[in-house]
Amino acid sequence: MRIASIFAPVLLGPALLLTVGTPVSAQSATAKVAAGAPVKAAVPVAAPLLPEVFAGWVAPGPVNALADPAQADPANAAALAEYSLSGAAVANYSRGSETLSLRTLRFHDASGAYGAYSFYRGSGWPKEKIGTGAASFHNRVLFWLGNTVVDATFSKITPMSGSELRELASQLPIPDGSRALAAPLLANLPQGSLQGQTMHYALGPAGYASGGVLPAQIVGFDRGAEAVTADYSLRSGPATLTLIDYPTPELAAAQETRIREYIKAGKQAQPAWTKALQDSDTASLEVRRSGPIVALVSGDAVPDDSHKLLETVHFEADLTAIPQPTDSEVKKTSKLLLGIAFFVIVGTSAMILLGFFLGGGRALYRIARGKPASSVFDEEFTSLHLRE
Repeated sequence: MRIASIFAPVLLGPALLLTVGTPVSAQSATAKVAAGAPVKAAVPVAAPLLPEVFAGWVAPGPVNALADPAQADPANAAALAEYSLSGAAVANYSRGSETLSLRTLRFHDASGAYGAYSFYRGSGWPKEKIGTGAASFHNRVLFWLGNTVVDATFSKITPMSGSELRELASQLPIPDGSRALAAPLLANLPQGSLQGQTMHYALGPAGYASGGVLPAQIVGFDRGAEAVTADYSLRSGPATLTLIDYPTPELAAAQETRIREYIKAGKQAQPAWTKALQDSDTASLEVRRSGPIVALVSGDAVPDDSHKLLETVHFEADLTAIPQPTDSEVKKTSKLLLGIAFFVIVGTSAMILLGFFLGGGRALYRIARGKPASSVFDEEFTSLHLRE
């Protein structure tokens, strides 16, 4: 359409000859282009979440695009909404006698994608090398990349199943900017003795319920909290570390007091202790705050080991320079006037000093010759020396 609009004066004649066999809509569009009417550019269509064909797998039916979390996973719609699900797609593929079911979930950012991945992944699932992170369980493979989570179920796992999913991952779009960054809270987990594939990241009570230690109402998700839990293999036994990040250190201090009092209440606590707290050694339960992060250690490790694990949690703020506002026009004008005044004063002072130096030097020279300092009283005349 752009080419036609550029060469409309040249192609006008042939275009009119072709209108006889052109549909009415095409004739009107051609006429608008020939007349020089502005033509709107076509809106780019977003790439589908799932391809119709990849790695030999073919979808005999359409790829169903879904926008409602209740359609993507009715049983876990609340958790998907907490992770900010923005779109989903499901499709069934076949290749010979084998079948493959795929469900793709796309979220607002990488934090939501990782949270959903940790929500669906069972603890201890073997790790796979697909996307940013992957795990498998029997004939099911789960991986995430960027802001997308892919849940694949094979009728039969083969040695090529991993490479086939890696080919699918290469076709997934990657978000840019801050949407590509994972949750900063994950970086505060100590790496020593951390058991892989046990981290569970939650942004709300529904997502936290599957792997949380504290009751969701004690965590304070209604106050903007986000939480991550992970298992550790300490020398004296297993331990679970819970990190809860709050918007401000002041809010974290208030929640720390609330959680500490809840732990001290024991069997009289309301709401009742979760199974994870009941199975823990009460002597090893400890709460600590570092900046906006409240940490809780639970499990069967001895108090010394639990305390050491808790002490390794440290929040370190990243200071970013805040751009300052530019000068206003009034301030710029005042700076200009002050600059002009400064140069006028400097120039005037230089002229006075130069005049004093030159005039004073001439006066001293006259005095040295025995004349008055000023030449006002000198009788100077020009003689032509004319004689008869």
